[in-house]
Amino acid sequence: MDLLDALVTTVAGPTIMRDMGGSQEFIQWLAAGYTIAMAVGLLIGGRLGDKYGRKNLFLIGLAGFTLTSLVSALATSPETLITARVLQGLLGALMVPQALGIIRSVFPPDKVGLAFGVTGPVMALSGVAGPILAGWLVDADYFGWGWRMIFAVNIPVGVSALVAGLVLLPRSQRQRDLKIDLVGAVMAAAGMGAVIFSLVRGRELGWPWWVGALLLAGVVALAGFVRYQFHRAGRGLPALVVPTLFRKKAFVSGLFVGMLFFSVMMGGALLFSLFFQLGLGMSPLMAGLATIAQAVGMLFGFAFSQALGMARRTMYIGFAVSAAGLLGALGTIAVQSDPVNAWWLSPALAVIGIGSGLAIAPFFDITLSGVDEAETGSASGTLTSAQQVGNALGASVLGTVFFSVLNAHREDGAPAFTTATSTALLVALALVAGAALCTRGLPERAVRHTEV
Repeated sequence: MDLLDALVTTVAGPTIMRDMGGSQEFIQWLAAGYTIAMAVGLLIGGRLGDKYGRKNLFLIGLAGFTLTSLVSALATSPETLITARVLQGLLGALMVPQALGIIRSVFPPDKVGLAFGVTGPVMALSGVAGPILAGWLVDADYFGWGWRMIFAVNIPVGVSALVAGLVLLPRSQRQRDLKIDLVGAVMAAAGMGAVIFSLVRGRELGWPWWVGALLLAGVVALAGFVRYQFHRAGRGLPALVVPTLFRKKAFVSGLFVGMLFFSVMMGGALLFSLFFQLGLGMSPLMAGLATIAQAVGMLFGFAFSQALGMARRTMYIGFAVSAAGLLGALGTIAVQSDPVNAWWLSPALAVIGIGSGLAIAPFFDITLSGVDEAETGSASGTLTSAQQVGNALGASVLGTVFFSVLNAHREDGAPAFTTATSTALLVALALVAGAALCTRGLPERAVRHTEV
């Protein structure tokens, strides 16, 4: 539900904009508003799970996520919809980190790797399936609701998941005396909000000086947040993020890997959706179906990862294959005369999917393997928060590059869309390269002991 909702607006965005009004910025905020709220809430969501029990927080978050999905479906203005999306992200932040913690506590050590190996590709596949589902629901126009069905579909799914969760999920231990660091939460929220706001609004506002100052202030706030966590721990006070996590090289490296690579996942989905719909004039359903090769490729990537082994080497291979797919998409666009045939991009998208499956399958297990049990809630929240920050950065950065180049070449007509898409794909390649470099800090395989 989380990852589908993070990505369905990438396909439905142009339709929502035509129905409600709004600017290009509105499309970016449909995705970024949700992921910013999710990223901010995840830090505290993981700790709340430690304090009140992971099952309880999972069910509360799931119920709230389902309710705000209904509010999103009934929204009548851009402001109402974005507000509902922010609330949806905050409530989802109560739900998501509990899942990783439950998996790690329920499965025996020899099965944890397999569990995470399944979880990663399922999460990634949900992200790729989001545009397909959104396109189908928008075009089908069930009950005359059109795009509203991309949110309404969460209601029966959420209710079913609530019933299953009540029956199947085990209760977890609670740390009743745990104090929640609200000051740290505000610092993290301010930092992440300032960074993403600057990236989304900068282009729209013409990059005035104060946007650059706000971006710098956001980076400083995040650095201050990390320092503050160490300060609290030094005084014997509970921290929002357990500071010992920052001393674990594998975990810190995993944060950057997740942030960079998931930015390619989210940003790439938005990029191809904009290109297919705005550039090639495809319907939402056809735009979604045009990415089905990526979903199929991801399934193959997961299968190949089992054969190659859940190791860092497999992640390197995945990054290399993903980069080859992005280069293939660039080459396909370059050699075709306008208008580009979207279906010719299917082989490149399939290769991107295979690479994504290979890279993500071992990711969670390797990154969380050296985390102590007492650090699990904080680690899960921090890791998934980094992933959501990556999603927001991907939508913001690639979306900003796309629209900036598009507006600069607007007089070129259709070729402007190919130029904008190609430029953004080059940025995506750089992000994949950055993720591969950060992977050097991960262990070759998952370790089952506490790192000092």
